[in-house]
Amino acid sequence: MNIAGRIRILLVDDHAIVREGYRSLLQKQPGLEVIAEAADSTQAYALFKEHAPDVVIMDLSLPGASGLSAIARIKQRRSDAKILVFSMHQHPSFALQATRAGALGYVTKSSAPEALIRAIYDVYQGRHSLSADIAQALALEKLGCDRNALDTLTVREFEILRLLVEAKPTELIAQTLNISIKTVLNCHYLIKRKLGVNSDIELTRLAIKLNVLDLLELSGTPE
Repeated sequence: MNIAGRIRILLVDDHAIVREGYRSLLQKQPGLEVIAEAADSTQAYALFKEHAPDVVIMDLSLPGASGLSAIARIKQRRSDAKILVFSMHQHPSFALQATRAGALGYVTKSSAPEALIRAIYDVYQGRHSLSADIAQALALEKLGCDRNALDTLTVREFEILRLLVEAKPTELIAQTLNISIKTVLNCHYLIKRKLGVNSDIELTRLAIKLNVLDLLELSGTPE
């Protein structure tokens, strides 16, 4: 927090109109200040280095490398970075992967504005924070007999799965995630083995079934 006692926020979302709405909401709250905005993961990392915000509010659906990659990269630079995910994704596996990457909180965009504001203060204090729908989904999943296959994937494998289902070529995935083509191929094999599928068609069908990507995202419709 800066000298004026305000929580300095980096807002990351690829839609300018959406960011404008969030900024307007947050700026009205006592103690909150949006100091920078980013539209993709590369810009998010650069602005994090430049401004050292108190809290990062991170969307997951970003062009190129997703918010998961941005979270992991930011946490590698500064392990005490405080990151809150604010996403349309309501599947508990997304919250689990975000937590594994280093996020302290996860709030869905269907939540009331008060949930986002409360989570910002919680995350700033170093506390974990989940919106009610995600907390319920995680609790129900833990009560189930079968562990979700997605939960066995690492953050990197989860990110590669997302790009594979978007039909991105291996070379582009390697470039996007700044890893080698061999690493992508190895992860591709491990992903299929962990999820129990034999082909990319089966992988895509499973990803849709598990809400990793819905049909709207596959058609390129923005959230």
